[in-house]
Amino acid sequence: MNARLHTLLALVACTGPALALTPDGKRKLVIIAGQPSHPPLMHEFRAGSRLLQKALSAVPGLEVVLGEQGWVADEAVFKDADGVVIYADGGGGHPAVQGNHAATLAAFAERGGGLGFMHYGVEVEANKGGAEFLHWIGGYYENAFSCNPIWEPSFQSFPNHPIAEGVEPFQIKDEWYFNMRFVPGFSAAAPAEVKGMKFTPLLVAKPSSAVRAGPYVYPAGPYPHIVAAQDRPEAMMWCVERPDRGRGFGFTGGHFHLNWGNSNFRRIVLNALVWVTGAPVPKGGVASRVEEADLQRNLDPKGPRK
Repeated sequence: MNARLHTLLALVACTGPALALTPDGKRKLVIIAGQPSHPPLMHEFRAGSRLLQKALSAVPGLEVVLGEQGWVADEAVFKDADGVVIYADGGGGHPAVQGNHAATLAAFAERGGGLGFMHYGVEVEANKGGAEFLHWIGGYYENAFSCNPIWEPSFQSFPNHPIAEGVEPFQIKDEWYFNMRFVPGFSAAAPAEVKGMKFTPLLVAKPSSAVRAGPYVYPAGPYPHIVAAQDRPEAMMWCVERPDRGRGFGFTGGHFHLNWGNSNFRRIVLNALVWVTGAPVPKGGVASRVEEADLQRNLDPKGPRK
């Protein structure tokens, strides 16, 4: 190896994300789907995760492995993984904080592994996962500080970032959380860097006065500090690049399963799933096609909520 090439490879190793390539040279993403909850077509974590896995099957150099029912069958799957994304219920029962899971994910992040959390999965308790989420993805949903109304924001502009590749303006109704508990210095207003962590807001909109006044899904609100922040933009999706060279993102949508049928809603998440592993996002974003039949597959057996 000549000296110039050796120097270039060393520079890439120091500046790029730390990757644990699989034996066949692919990046590996582990998606963990939570246990069944909510009425039909809501919180369909398994069906949504399987749909996303299928959509990613055409991305070259990427292997996607699913863990279901809230965790993986064998934690050895993390050994050569590059990204772990959890799409599940959160709060005190969050899969990331059960048993030894927080320590497992902390060790994964310490070696530069990418982490992502989706919908209710961005919520943990302040004293049980809050500090870890601030470190891993730059923010989290904090009960009674953040809020969770069902509303229809319009996303009209996007940053120059790989996760936004090929995403066009869209508007869609979901349980979009906002007023996250971010690392001090981060906000929806603009990208920022704090102590080596680079933050980029990805899906940003301004809730109306009526949305801020509630009702929220739970507790119903209104919360005075949410109402008082009129005209402030809010981030419903964001990403970070950590000082340990790992990546992270939070996505607050994903309550309604049928929203995966929207191409832009789907594309920005698929791009994030690729990006969090350190793999390159395809030009134009991850292309995928979803039919109505796809949205009806793998649904959890659920009855009406009692």
